[in-house]
Amino acid sequence: MAGEKEGWSRLARNLKAEIDEDLIEAYQGTVSLPFEIGDNRRVAVKIVDDRGIESLKILEVE
Repeated sequence: MAGEKEGWSRLARNLKAEIDEDLIEAYQGTVSLPFEIGDNRRVAVKIVDDRGIESLKILEVE
């Protein structure tokens, strides 16, 4: 990860919490973690690029 004064280290210090690096890596990438489909049968897909620009799309699950 980043240095002591940047990135996740800085976030952890500001939140006064520890950040589990294994969990961060599990949420990173292009493959979804397993989940159960809810009653509304929709999912939200959020993408954040390296500049911090966010895109969100709601999709119907068949």
